[in-house]
Amino acid sequence: MGYFSDIYKGIKTLLTGMSITGKYFLKSRKGAITQEYPDNRATLKMFERFRGEVVMPHDENNEHQCTGCQKCEIACPNGSIEIIWDRGIDEATGKKKKFIDKHVYHLGLCTMCGLCIEACPTDAIVWAQNFENSVYDRSQLTKVLNRPGSKVKDGIED
Repeated sequence: MGYFSDIYKGIKTLLTGMSITGKYFLKSRKGAITQEYPDNRATLKMFERFRGEVVMPHDENNEHQCTGCQKCEIACPNGSIEIIWDRGIDEATGKKKKFIDKHVYHLGLCTMCGLCIEACPTDAIVWAQNFENSVYDRSQLTKVLNRPGSKVKDGIED
């Protein structure tokens, strides 16, 4: 009995897929599927879940949320994130604190798995919508995510 029910389910899913394909085929004359990419750069909107590249947002005061905890670096399966940090004395508390020197992202090594973004406790790194990353020199795919002179926002701790 299970044999015939499996055949029925298989035919049902095949017809469902073919009906969806048929609807898109009939709507294709209206231009619902094809986007004319180079011509529509100004109006092109990528999907919300699109994974372009990892970026570190900064606010208008050149502040970010990265504390340098290195959880993103540890979570990355192929080492595309590297955090170079140093310890210094915090002026406000007088205690030793970790300061980020460089937050390096190797886009050429990244597999776009998203483990680094999920591991970040402060949501300091996010996916960007940029997808035009073709270069002639592979070293140009190595990017420093924190801006020069940037610092951690007040109230964000490890």
